[in-house]
Amino acid sequence: MGEDELWAAIDDQRLRTAELLERLAPEQWARPTLCAGWTVRDVAAHLTLQQMGPAQALRSALRHPGGVNRVIRESARERAALPPRELVDRLRASVGSRRQNVGLTAQETLIDVLVHGQDIALPLGLDLAVPVEAAAVAAQRVWRSRGGLRSRVFADLPLEGLRLAATDAPWVAGEGPEVRGPVAALLLLLTGRTARLAELTGDGSAVLRERLDGRRGAGPGGA
Repeated sequence: MGEDELWAAIDDQRLRTAELLERLAPEQWARPTLCAGWTVRDVAAHLTLQQMGPAQALRSALRHPGGVNRVIRESARERAALPPRELVDRLRASVGSRRQNVGLTAQETLIDVLVHGQDIALPLGLDLAVPVEAAAVAAQRVWRSRGGLRSRVFADLPLEGLRLAATDAPWVAGEGPEVRGPVAALLLLLTGRTARLAELTGDGSAVLRERLDGRRGAGPGGA
């Protein structure tokens, strides 16, 4: 994807997400999402903060010391005090803007809007389309960022020694027993989410499930 195509994909997903949000009943805004401890309203608010410049980012960091994840969470919760209608309007107003949060690129903005849209939609039992090509670009970016500073915002799943292969896009990554499935499901996996685990097949998916079961069985004192 070129730069223009990236931003077109971002804008399309912003519009899809805004359309989903404006159809929600008031009680659905308070429902939990795939982000532990985050409500639909929190995640929607976070999506309106994709264009923070250096000054705004610095102010948020000073108000909420304690690391990048705390800054992200508390900044979203501040914005979540706005009425749902205004959050939808702000998300729509971001369409056409090519600003991104300080230190990030359009690819991180794409990851953010694709993944957080699913964080909202899946627990509500709603369908929010994820374009295959855009999901493949996002998955590749997350894969290449593993182990770096940018990956710290994601939960760490035990994917070492596995090969991820999309069944609907020409995208593969890693070596080892294969985990196959839709690229959107693999993108969620790469960003620490197991909500579409049932859609994944292959020898590697069995290995992954065993690893996840082992983690749960270890309890708080486990490795």
